[in-house]
Amino acid sequence: MGIDLRDIIPKEAIEEIELTSLKDKVIVVDGYNALYQFLATIRQPDGTPLRDSKGRITSHLSGLFYRTINLLELQIKVAYVFDGKPPELKEIEILTRKRRKEEAA
Repeated sequence: MGIDLRDIIPKEAIEEIELTSLKDKVIVVDGYNALYQFLATIRQPDGTPLRDSKGRITSHLSGLFYRTINLLELQIKVAYVFDGKPPELKEIEILTRKRRKEEAA
């Protein structure tokens, strides 16, 4: 869930880097966005989310685990941040998605 940053960040301000250049650094990741990404993308072959033996969805846990492990293998420390109210620009996107969902129901 998020906004397309290309709409608000000038192209000349964007610099692509190699992940390996972050060795021995700490990166901070928006925890809610990461969880949403994992819940939306990590699926079983039949399209259903991963679940534990009690039927609880675990796609987000698997995603967090493997992303963190991959970063640690590159000697990159990661901190997941779960902060409060979303910024105004993101709030607009949230409301737009909510409206679309209601219209589709």
